[in-house]
Amino acid sequence: QVQLVESGGGLVQAGGSLRLSCAASGRTFSAYAMGWFRQAPGKERQFVAAITGSGSNTYYTDSVKGRFTISRDNAKNTVYLQMNSLKPEDTAVYYCARRRATTYGYTSQQDYNYWGQGTQVTVST
Repeated sequence: QVQLVESGGGLVQAGGSLRLSCAASGRTFSAYAMGWFRQAPGKERQFVAAITGSGSNTYYTDSVKGRFTISRDNAKNTVYLQMNSLKPEDTAVYYCARRRATTYGYTSQQDYNYWGQGTQVTVST
């Protein structure tokens, strides 16, 4: 069973930065793409960013391009989300997820089959 544990969330002022981490269990971490999603109150969970197993390719939703950076350290079984220039609309619970081996997409919740418990990010004005 794969376990994903997020950390690094918190309260930050608009314009500030946070770095989220997601530690994964298991010995095949580098074989799987990883993604970050977020869910604001009353809204559906939405895709934020994804990274391939080797880290050579990354994908972002338009609203975070140029502000967020996804990366991974396969030696540490950890994926990161560096969030800069944060805005109040970035407020949400952020989830990391492991992508299925048998899917072609990166941006749908259905492309992922393991999820962390989430970490709250709150951006104040």
